[in-house]
Parts: sequence; structure tokens; C-alpha cells
Amino acid sequence: MTSATVDRSEFRHILLSGTIVGAGTGAAVVLFLLVSRSGLLPAGVVTSFLLMLIVLAGGVAAAFLPGFFAASRTVQGVASAAAIGLWGTIVFMAIDIILLRPVHAFPWTWDAVGGGSTWWYLPIWWMLGTFVAWMGAIVTAGRGARGGDTAIRSLAIPAVLGGLSAGLGLGLAGVLLMPVAAGAGFVLTLVIFALVVLARKG
Repeated sequence: MTSATVDRSEFRHILLSGTIVGAGTGAAVVLFLLVSRSGLLPAGVVTSFLLMLIVLAGGVAAAFLPGFFAASRTVQGVASAAAIGLWGTIVFMAIDIILLRPVHAFPWTWDAVGGGSTWWYLPIWWMLGTFVAWMGAIVTAGRGARGGDTAIRSLAIPAVLGGLSAGLGLGLAGVLLMPVAAGAGFVLTLVIFALVVLARKG
């Protein structure tokens, strides 16, 4: 059965879904780079706000698309979503290596963190992509178990609001760059909601 209420864990479905997630991530990164480095927009609050929105849109896709594709309702569905998230990071890695690195899309300081290597962040990216997909799937399954709305737009609202609050608060205060703060706030809010779901199960 492939009903929307049944977990989907077929291998081909996971690969196809993960490819879509990875391609979406790549598109978000390219858009971020175009906005931040094109010079069409002056540096300042407006540009930072646009970059923050791109980060949040990418976060929503990475966190909730896997659970949507897997129709996560049980442990199996949550695990399938995590697998979709992992494959999505691998697809993006291919996009990064084949398309983005040859055109020097990222500054040298990014590579310098790893002593000149481009590989230092890839394991971190694999873990982060899998983690947020896992958390998003837990939230999806928890909402579904209560008979609530499992549409992505509904599930994402709390995490997006958390990201916006952190981005605007910390960004305008000069504590962190607005997109960085928004991403951190998004993930933290997502984790909190996932932990609430797990606490209810326990």
C-alpha cells in the first residue's frame, strides 16, 4: 500500500525522494550565493533578511520534505525519512563537488577551517541533514498520531517562527549573522518540538 497514511520505505522511493531533497538544497544554496555575491543588492539589513528567508526555506525542505515523502507515522517511517535526508545530503555533495567547487562558489576561509581541505564539512553536513530530517519526521509522526494537520506548511510554522525570532533578535543585535542565527533558531525549535513528541510517547 502507498496510501498517504502508510509509511513508505521502498528503496527506490527513498532514493528518488532523497534526490529531490538534495536538488532542492542545491537550488537553495545557489540562490543564497546569487543573492549574497551578485552585488545587485547592497550589503545591509535587507540583504541579510532575504538570505535569512532562503535559509529558512531550505531548512523547511530539509526537515519536513523527507517526512512528507516517507509519510512518517511510525518508527519505520521516521527511519525512512532519516534515510531520505541522508541521501539528500549525498546528492547535494555531488552537486557541490561537480558544480559549485570548480567555480569557487565558497570563499577560501571556508576551506581554511579544514586546513585547506574541502572535505572537512561533508561528514558534518551528512549528520546535520540526517538529523533535521529525523527530527522533522518525529514531529510529523507525532502530529499524525494526534490526528492533526500534517501538511508541511502547518508543521513548519513553529520552527520558522523560532528561526525568524532568533534571526531578527540576534542578527539585529549584532550577536550573529542573521542567516546563521535563523538557521540555529530553526533547528533548536525543531528539536524542542521533536522532544515534546517523544516525551508524550514515553
